[in-house]
Order: sequence, then structure tokens, then C-alpha cells
Amino acid sequence: MSSEEPRDYCPRCGVAYEPLQEYCLECGARLPVNRGVVGVLATAWQRRLGWYPGDWIWPVAFFLVLTVLATTAAVAANSAREKAEPTLVATKPAVTVGPGATEGSLPLTTVTSTLPAAPPPTITNGPLPAAPGAPSTGASTVPAPNPNALAVWPAGQSGFTLVLESLPAAAGQANAVAVARRAKRAGLKDVGVLASAQYSSLHPGYFVVFSGIYSTQAQATAAVSSAHAKGFPDAYQTRVTR
Repeated sequence: MSSEEPRDYCPRCGVAYEPLQEYCLECGARLPVNRGVVGVLATAWQRRLGWYPGDWIWPVAFFLVLTVLATTAAVAANSAREKAEPTLVATKPAVTVGPGATEGSLPLTTVTSTLPAAPPPTITNGPLPAAPGAPSTGASTVPAPNPNALAVWPAGQSGFTLVLESLPAAAGQANAVAVARRAKRAGLKDVGVLASAQYSSLHPGYFVVFSGIYSTQAQATAAVSSAHAKGFPDAYQTRVTR
């Protein structure tokens, strides 16, 4: 079994959270979403330095690198132009020596060369460089799942679940999280907390402690008896719709 620590922690309260989780279930803070290269870099930055200035830092860094490359190319072009200046070779005109005699003369010759064109700046379209000490984005290592993390309902997905308990929003999210952790310790699977106002199928104004993420009503109904046996006699199945 892997001994790695969970990869992501809430920047406000320090509780671990799962990838793609939008809000901390402990303090309710909005979490940095790990999506794409910017998300990986933001997570690495925050884990190493403990603070994060914002996603604007990456385009600024990209344009700074681009400016440095363009400036370097321009300086190199100017240096090449100075070395390739045309050389003029002048000879003395014909000089008459004695009556009707002329000394041999050399023609005035101008040696020119074609100035080299300035090379275009090189722009690399690729992933931004990783922050110092950050793991490679191409690594295939999968961190060990956090055994204490609560389940998060998949974004944009509808389905069925078991409602273990509904607590008024005024009671606070912390109470709902405590109930969810008790259900998880009891052995129920996929236990989490929903803010009912975010789902059209749930009555608004509650924190709903749920167990299971099922695609059919029959699957949810079959799990009700297990929830009753594990200390939640009022559990019932319901549909979850965004």
C-alpha cells in the first residue's frame, strides 16, 4: 500500500480533499480546481509555497519568456548586421606621366555584400515550465486515496442516492459533515454532503447527508435496508437532479 500523503489540502483549514472537488466540506471554502496544465502548476505552487497569486501568473510568465526570446533575437540580428557592413576599396585615378603617357590605373571598386535578414523570434507552443520542485505533469503516479475524504456528487450528473439525514442550513455544514463521517465509519459507501439548493429535485434550505451514487432507482432501493441496519433507520432513496 502506498505511503504517500494526500495530494490536495484546503488552503483555509488544511483538510484534505479529492481532485475536482469544488468546495471544502470542512469550512466551505472554494478550492483550486485541478484541471489542465494551469491547474497542475497552481496546485504545485500552492503546495510548495503555501500561497498562490492567481492564474494570471502563468500568462504573464509566458509573455515574459516570449519578450526575452524576441529581444535576444533582435540583439543577435543587430550584431550580425554590424559585422556585415559593406567594404569600400578606392584606387587612385589615372595620373599622366610625361607627354601623352598615362600610368596604369585601377578602377574604383565597391565590394558589397547582402545583409542577412534578422531571424524571426522562436515561439514554442508547449506546456509552461513546471515550478521548481514540482512533479512532472507527465508522471503516471496516482496518489493514494484519502480514507477520510467524503464523496462528491459528480458535476452535471443526475442519478439516485440514499438520504441518510437532512439538516437545516441554519444548523451549519459542520453538523452535516459530522453525520456523514459517522455514516462512513459505520461502513456505508460513497457518503457525502449536498447543498440542497443546488439541486432541483431537493427541497432547498438543507444540507443533505447522502450515501451512494446510483444510476437506477432499483439500485438505490436495494441499498436502503443496509443503511437501516447501520444506524440510519430513516434513510430513504431519492433522485438527485441538477
